Amino acid sequence: MSLHTTAVRIKVTLKDVKPEVMRRLVVPLTLRLDRLHLTLQAAFGWTNSHLFEFFTGEVHWGIPDPDNDYGHQPMDARKARLWDIVHETGAKTIHYLYDFGDCWNHVIKLEKWFDNTPTEGLPLLLDAIGRGPPEDVGGAPGYAEYLQAISDPAHPEHEHMRRWGPERFDPNVVDRAELEAAVNALSEKWKPRRRTRRSK
Repeated sequence: MSLHTTAVRIKVTLKDVKPEVMRRLVVPLTLRLDRLHLTLQAAFGWTNSHLFEFFTGEVHWGIPDPDNDYGHQPMDARKARLWDIVHETGAKTIHYLYDFGDCWNHVIKLEKWFDNTPTEGLPLLLDAIGRGPPEDVGGAPGYAEYLQAISDPAHPEHEHMRRWGPERFDPNVVDRAELEAAVNALSEKWKPRRRTRRSK
């Protein structure tokens, strides 16, 4: 198996959220973890406004910060690849935590491997179910309260929450084209540049 011609299909589900929010993507096995973070931001419609970590068991990858007070120092996500997690831990399920305040826990399942496949044009969004929650809504519990408030005109917070959040927010409606465009923009940006020979 050549790492540079291997891709993996991943299923990423936002934990503790109803209705379901899930994305299925194909990514290169050699994708750096900081780029996997950006891929998930694009696929879920997040705004990359907060800290993140990947973890499995007791091992964490993120952006090291000497001033952090979370009790551990993650390994540098800019220097690790998806393959490193698989190779070093044997994990088939990885967690991606976004926003240490709201604690959005995404469960990443490695579903299927593709050997001897071109990885140019990846990452690729295959499937999208459920709209991602608004940023800074208060995590899964705050999101449940938000949905209850905007769906019930008699709720005391209805008008406030309706004005605070995105216009006409529907948790079941996904703008697939917008998410695909965001993911495709990353694959285009990361595409290897071909060197051109200078004429003598």
